[in-house]
Amino acid sequence: MSNFIRITFVVFLLSGCTVTNSQSMPYKSWFLGFSVPDYMEVWIETADVVDIQDHMYARAMSGNASILRPPNNSGDPRGWPKRAGIGKGKHVTGADLPKQIYVRWQSMAEPQTYQMVITIPDATREIMRRGEKVFCAADGKWITGYRNSIGVRLVPGGIAKVWVGGACMTPIEVATVKAVIAPRGPYEGTSGGHYRPLSAVSKAYVDKFGVPYDSWK
Repeated sequence: MSNFIRITFVVFLLSGCTVTNSQSMPYKSWFLGFSVPDYMEVWIETADVVDIQDHMYARAMSGNASILRPPNNSGDPRGWPKRAGIGKGKHVTGADLPKQIYVRWQSMAEPQTYQMVITIPDATREIMRRGEKVFCAADGKWITGYRNSIGVRLVPGGIAKVWVGGACMTPIEVATVKAVIAPRGPYEGTSGGHYRPLSAVSKAYVDKFGVPYDSWK
């Protein structure tokens, strides 16, 4: 972990993981999800959250991100989606709205290990608090909807885009973050530099077509 990130998060770790009882949001929990382009597999080692009460929620999310692996190299990982999904993740139960999200992940298609801090500004939290009347086509009803989910899309090269969205709501892009290379490598240096392997389907695509870095600039 870089010195900046280490110092930032040690301060919050010292405050413990106390659950706040005075949440500032109009719902019980918010959702943190991750997605990646076709075949560009990642392994999220940890996604730690600090909320606006300065409470730390370690490993709020870890593991695989949402991904498609169409057979016969028929998928297309290039570029950013026109309408982003929130991805695979978890509800951050007990937390208030986020202040910072620290993510360390293995980009297995390269391979490389990245880390970043996503800073959530007041303007984004206001979007998450604001209710809107929206029509849900699935059940034909008007509801008061909230953008109570944060979706992070991770791409090779250590770039991430961040959206907020919710059921029946149009996602809003709120940030683009450039990560740094984690100097200790995968698993904080405990694996001897060994990465998790790509699936056979993803490896076949990367071996034939490579990683389309330029499509995410």
